[in-house]
Amino acid sequence: MPTRRHFLAGSAAALGLAGLPAAPEAQAAAPAAHGATTAGTSTPNLVVILADDLGYGELGAYGQRLITTPRIDRLAAEGLRFTDAYSTAAVCAPSRCSLLTGLHTGHSAVRANPNGAPGALKAGDTTFAEVLRARGYRTAVIGKWGFGPEEGDQPSHPNSRGFEEFYGYIDHGHAHQYYPQYLWHNGVKETIAANANGAKGTYAPQLIEQRALDFIDAHAAEPFLLFLTPTVPHAPSDIPDVGAYASRTWTQQNKGHAAQITYFDTLVGKVTDRLRALGIAENTVVLVTSDNGPHEEGGVNPDLFDANGPLRGYKRNLYEGGIRVPLIAWSPGRIGAGTSDRPTPLTDVLPTLAELGGAPAPTDIDGLSAAPLLAGSADAARHNHLYWYRDERGVTSRANAQDDGRATWLAEAVRKDDWKAVRFAPVRDRALPDAQWQVELYDLASDLGEQRDVAAVNPSVVTGLVALMRSSWVDTYARRPFGVRAQVQGPAVPGQAFTVTATLGNGSGKPWTRALLALHAPAGWQVRATTATGQDLLAAGATLTTTWRVTPPATAAAATPWPLTVDGTAESPTGPLRYSATERVSTVPAAPLADTYLSDLEWVSATNGWGPVERDRSNGRNAAGTARRSRSEE
Repeated sequence: MPTRRHFLAGSAAALGLAGLPAAPEAQAAAPAAHGATTAGTSTPNLVVILADDLGYGELGAYGQRLITTPRIDRLAAEGLRFTDAYSTAAVCAPSRCSLLTGLHTGHSAVRANPNGAPGALKAGDTTFAEVLRARGYRTAVIGKWGFGPEEGDQPSHPNSRGFEEFYGYIDHGHAHQYYPQYLWHNGVKETIAANANGAKGTYAPQLIEQRALDFIDAHAAEPFLLFLTPTVPHAPSDIPDVGAYASRTWTQQNKGHAAQITYFDTLVGKVTDRLRALGIAENTVVLVTSDNGPHEEGGVNPDLFDANGPLRGYKRNLYEGGIRVPLIAWSPGRIGAGTSDRPTPLTDVLPTLAELGGAPAPTDIDGLSAAPLLAGSADAARHNHLYWYRDERGVTSRANAQDDGRATWLAEAVRKDDWKAVRFAPVRDRALPDAQWQVELYDLASDLGEQRDVAAVNPSVVTGLVALMRSSWVDTYARRPFGVRAQVQGPAVPGQAFTVTATLGNGSGKPWTRALLALHAPAGWQVRATTATGQDLLAAGATLTTTWRVTPPATAAAATPWPLTVDGTAESPTGPLRYSATERVSTVPAAPLADTYLSDLEWVSATNGWGPVERDRSNGRNAAGTARRSRSEE
């Protein structure tokens, strides 16, 4: 049976997509040295390196004195250093969701750290990987993903959200283990034998490092996007060797924390060294940043390191120390040396990468492209205001003290120009009337450390900023269709037709031409379109919807999941596009026998106080598996 990748490679020319990369099988034969010939072209490779809980003041380039970070400091000196960059939340899950999707925490799918069930991305949550993959980029996320459930082949998995290569942690909590007993490679859980039974044989960041370098090596000859997300310096402060900090009089936790940051610095250096060695540094844009402010968990003392620099607050605070982060953009010969004080939230990463890669981006995001700024222009669009939301139940002592004991209260913040307002709700109800919130106001131009609350003497400013907070929040943020979405009205009964519907949505700001939808089913399955599959012009905001009748062969195996892949192609003003979505439909199980118990059927479950319910007089006392499940077992 031909695979989807074989089909795409074979049909690229027919669909007008010859400019996109060939299938992986063909790419494997391409010489790595070809990467040097692409340097300086208009389509750069893109590398985003995201630290976990790295504070604004924990890099030398931002004033750090105790922890050494020479490699990142060099990038900051050679590239563009942002002084007013912001994470989109004060804790990691909502921050990372916003980074991936370009939506702030008043609109995004994940707005808080998990409290029980993990946060999850959904089919409509377009990530920057999906945006760039449509233009032929090879995409990978290596390290911490942080969105559940912890299983493969589900809508929130990185492979479903535009990353064709994934290695690391799916689950938010699992990522807190530096010596895990397993990591995920795409949809497969890979055991780490050296860490069995609590042993500390293999340090996960080193595995992540190697996979990242391998990905760069494998795709040096073609445009690639690498989202590298090591878990350092998140607590606990585990590291095999504290290195240069061993002789310090600090606690072991503080030594480990400093060593983790230096390890992160070394990792960034190894990535840029590999880019130079392959001759592609000049054709690669590297962004280095963090997901929120510095932590104090596991015995780490952020004040020892002045981890928040001149700012007030820590991880979990909506004061500047909890949300202002380092951000460095580096690309030799492409990005000039300098600094920028443009207020730049990480929601800007998606549209910036899209513009750099020549890819359409959704227009219903909150981010604005900073690509002109990276090119040396002063004309990059500026935000009217920036918004943050916090719904956090975790408490740490320093963060709680900064919040005056309100660390578990709902909180919001907004920055407009140099005005910054923070407000707290005394009950966990965002619909609480404005008069019952406690509001603070700061002038960042004269009070960067947010020490003087000037709300009482600026009531009109407070009123305006509170109105912006209210307008920035939507309970359910409706998205415009972007890319391909598919819906299967199964299950699949061998020999009988069922319906598949797919939509290609042009959620960008410019029209597309030659729009086409195609459905690929397993070999032997019949596919018949019942509506038009193509459209000459797909206007901005418009959709193309196609319906097919699909018939599995009468011989299709029962109780088996089958892949159905929809490809949507079009021509954008910047070049050809291809979006894909794969859904699975299961064939029905074989008919049960008369003596089959409910608990013997995989597709039916029932229990009572004694256990699985059986359809006999034993009232549930018979064990499951005591009957034949179908005639095929006779």
